Amino acid sequence: MSQNKTIVITGASDGIGATAARRLHRNGHRVVIVGRSPQKTQAVAREIGADHYLADFTRLDDVRELAAELTTRYPRIDVLANNAGGIFGDRTKTADGFEKTFQVNHLAPFLLTQLLMDRLIAGQATVIQTSSLGARISGKVVIDDLDHDQDFTALRAYGTAKLENILFTKELHRRHHEQGISTAAFHPGTVATNFATESDSFLRHITGNRLARAFLITPEKGAEQLVWLAEGRPGTDWVSGTYYEKRKPAKRNNPQALDADLARELWDRSEELLAPKLG
Repeated sequence: MSQNKTIVITGASDGIGATAARRLHRNGHRVVIVGRSPQKTQAVAREIGADHYLADFTRLDDVRELAAELTTRYPRIDVLANNAGGIFGDRTKTADGFEKTFQVNHLAPFLLTQLLMDRLIAGQATVIQTSSLGARISGKVVIDDLDHDQDFTALRAYGTAKLENILFTKELHRRHHEQGISTAAFHPGTVATNFATESDSFLRHITGNRLARAFLITPEKGAEQLVWLAEGRPGTDWVSGTYYEKRKPAKRNNPQALDADLARELWDRSEELLAPKLG
């Protein structure tokens, strides 16, 4: 295990992000906490003595400001864990004009990764996406309807966004692995966290029910793969460009997750949508 990495974790104010941050800090790494809630983010950062930054991924200007701050502060980033995300309620558009689930789970981390690319290449970095079993259950990417104008449900939008995380992982590997970037996506398991509290889906009733939560895994268990990927050596401990479940390449997957042409199309379309923010 390589020590003293600089590891940026988004969505690190709660759940598996906060748990992974604590463990990675204990293991000797320089952890950078990114969260939306000032109180929760500051509390986790204060607890482990880490740097912290606030960013609301429903506002892409926040993502740009975050990238500028990280670029200024850290000449090298060894790991970027794009962990922030969630499932939400009724279909709503952000101030940037995108469906909220799509923006928070895919467009915002795509933008952050792009804006940090120079730092990531300099650090021969690992980029990790927190995906979900929802990618296989309810994900369906339609390039001409990424905002789900035609078929929105909270669960479908979430599953599609998690599928987009896998496609982004594969395409980021294809485009930048020769420059030293390694990528992985993972399903943490069905974790007893607060990620579905803004949703009207059945997941809210599962994660919010005390009896049901007894059958879910703990955030500590859910964070294990994130820690393993962050500390591991790509090419030795795990294979770049791969989607993992239980530390093994997923045996079952959404057929679209294996579509290289779709991964390229999603990347190109994402760049088009974000062109004003990437300039």
